Amino acid sequence: MTLFGHTLQGPEIAALVSLLLVLVLWSMRLKGERDWVRWFRQWESDRKARRAAEIAAENGEASPKPDEPRGPWG
Repeated sequence: MTLFGHTLQGPEIAALVSLLLVLVLWSMRLKGERDWVRWFRQWESDRKARRAAEIAAENGEASPKPDEPRGPWG
C-alpha cells in the first residue's frame, strides 16, 4: 500500500489502524462523558426544584408558577 509516495509495510498499517481505533474509542468516550454530565445537571436542577417546592409547601407559601419570571435573568 502506498500513501503519499511512501510504501507502507504490515507494522505501519497495523499502527495506523490502531491509532484510528484509539481515536474512535476516545471520541465515543467523550460523547458518553458529555451525555452523563448533561444528565447529571438536569437531574440536579430537577432535584433542587423538587426540594424548593417541598420547602414552599411546608412553609405554606405558594410555589412559583413556571411562566412567572424569577431571578435576575427573568
